Amino acid sequence: MQTQTQTQTTTTTPPQKQQQQHMAMTTTTVSRPAMDDVQEAAAKATEDDIMTKGRRRVDDGFFDAGKPPPFRIGDVRAAVPEHCWRKSPWRSLWYVARDVAVVAALGAAAAAGADSWAVWPLYWAAQGTMFWALFVLGHDCFSDSPTLNSVVGHLLHSFILVPYHGWRISHRTHHQNHGHIHRDESWHPITEGLYRQLETRTKKLRFTVPFPLLAFPVYLLYRSPGKTGSHFLPSSELFSPKEKGDVMLSTTCWCVMLASLFAMACAFGPAQVLKMYGLPYLVFVMWLDLVTYLHHHGHHERLPWYRGEEWSYLRGGLTTVDRDYGWINKIHHDIGTHVIHHLFPQIPHYHLVEATKAAKPVLGRYYREPQKSGPLPRHLLGVLLRSLRVDHFVSDRGDVVYYQTDHDLNTTAKGWAAQNHHKQK
Repeated sequence: MQTQTQTQTTTTTPPQKQQQQHMAMTTTTVSRPAMDDVQEAAAKATEDDIMTKGRRRVDDGFFDAGKPPPFRIGDVRAAVPEHCWRKSPWRSLWYVARDVAVVAALGAAAAAGADSWAVWPLYWAAQGTMFWALFVLGHDCFSDSPTLNSVVGHLLHSFILVPYHGWRISHRTHHQNHGHIHRDESWHPITEGLYRQLETRTKKLRFTVPFPLLAFPVYLLYRSPGKTGSHFLPSSELFSPKEKGDVMLSTTCWCVMLASLFAMACAFGPAQVLKMYGLPYLVFVMWLDLVTYLHHHGHHERLPWYRGEEWSYLRGGLTTVDRDYGWINKIHHDIGTHVIHHLFPQIPHYHLVEATKAAKPVLGRYYREPQKSGPLPRHLLGVLLRSLRVDHFVSDRGDVVYYQTDHDLNTTAKGWAAQNHHKQK
């Protein structure tokens, strides 16, 4: 079937060969000063030979986000106040205690008196949002102690059925390779060649709500299309031999939590466990998929993706997008400040807003100001739906590429919807 597409990929002339040493850290492990110096030096060196091209941008009203920026990552780092880099274990633990207390209070209230179907949906939404807040805390740069990070991470993530080390390691890969078509780990685009090999039903599931918002458990089991392995198996290509023990520990904790849920289902009934835990877990998954997708997709300006020598740690990080979630910002610990989080994951969540404000003058037009939200971020549903209609695949060729649209898929989707509507009548 011949498919219409948007304008073909944009390609720039590759600069001199860049260094291949990039940041090798995780958002949840110790941030050592020596490691920071090496990472920053590598990122600076990567940008040195493309800065001149970035400065040659013509300020004529047109902005090409795929062009090299006229600044280095060290320039952005220097703009961030020194205290923003300091982590306070006690402050981090206070946020954990607060969120755990809210989760416990919601659960106790629901168990005691939420026997009305008018109340249960409110509980599911509130508790699922708090599950998401726990996930953000477990993924945060919690402290300079790997032991404390691991203990808190396992307690929080195992409770919401996330294998802590398995996910932590894959998320580290995502941060190291953000914006790279082939090496990025989550929500990266699929190439046109792979897209053409997918069955029509698979394409529809991938780009039709609510299915993309339920992808996280599948990703944990099987990773993304075109990749192999699992977050639960120590033998997965995601992990190095020295990380297998960590993965086994996290998978064991995950199994213990799953067994606990089965035990509670036997004691109190499956329906009660579904209402108290299962449906909030579903809301949590939808939050996670919505937020992580929209931090890398859906901006009204086209977002570049890179491969080959055009990619660098800085340019990849600048393809991320901040979002405003209204009242939810503080509940999920300002995760919407995603650009600075990607460039410097060692900054704890309670300093991200201040660090973002300080870095914006350096980032200039490479920072995309988020659309202001009302109390609830209902506008993001429209952003999501539009992105799923137009962001389907990228070209197999070119080192700087942009999403293209399979117009036939949208036509097919409308046809199926009309057909199903007719059958229901």
